[in-house]
Amino acid sequence: MIDEDFEPIIKRRDLKRYKDKDLFETVEEVFDTKTVMTILYLMRKRIIRRMNGVISAGKEARVYLGFGWKNEPLAIKIYLTSSAVFKKGMLKYIIGDPRFEDFKPGDTRDIIYAWTRKEFRNLKRMYNIGVKVPRPITFKNNVLVMEFMGENNRRFPLLVEVYSHLSIDELKKVYEYILEELFKIVCKANLVHGDLSEYNVMVKPGPDIIIIDVSQAVHIDHPNSLEFLIRDIKNINRFFREEAGLNDIENVDEIIGVIKKCLRSKREG
Repeated sequence: MIDEDFEPIIKRRDLKRYKDKDLFETVEEVFDTKTVMTILYLMRKRIIRRMNGVISAGKEARVYLGFGWKNEPLAIKIYLTSSAVFKKGMLKYIIGDPRFEDFKPGDTRDIIYAWTRKEFRNLKRMYNIGVKVPRPITFKNNVLVMEFMGENNRRFPLLVEVYSHLSIDELKKVYEYILEELFKIVCKANLVHGDLSEYNVMVKPGPDIIIIDVSQAVHIDHPNSLEFLIRDIKNINRFFREEAGLNDIENVDEIIGVIKKCLRSKREG
């Protein structure tokens, strides 16, 4: 049965209880009963065949390497349903977004389910207009399934992990690629990333880039969208100037001017 493929995870949870209480509590935090049932549902729907270990861990979510029924690698992002602090941070990106005008804040679980749906919709919107993001596959409750971005079952490194190994020319390319994707996100997808930084950009061989963690992205009609956009640009500029040592950095006001011109031409056209 498909459910049997999930048994190793359940057994590992029980094993952690006896071997390492702290580790068990971490696993328990993610795999609560409703999350387990959600994973089982996605297995029965033949989306997920099996799950491997964690490939990324943060305060709000864990990302696992999984495999589909054609043995294709998947990234399975599971949002923590017990993060009350995260709940407070989420609301400013949901309330005010015209796509969620009917949303009524409820308990933490309801908000996190809406957050998962929001990231899926943002990914789909960006992916469909050609932004370099993982291809979204499906979502259910607090579980988001995406295309795995990596090689040989190892994820591509984050910009913050690999920048010191890049030449100045490669850093310039990566910086330019990030700005190109930022323009596409705003001018074509009508979104603002809202959390763009060296921690949310993967670097592929080439080099090339992938934008990740788009759950915070808001519609350009969100009342704080310009504030979020300026912050994104400043974050990227600061990193490349202060950490990567790149001197040829675009002016924030000039970038904003180009974006506003693009948006005006869209409205007029």
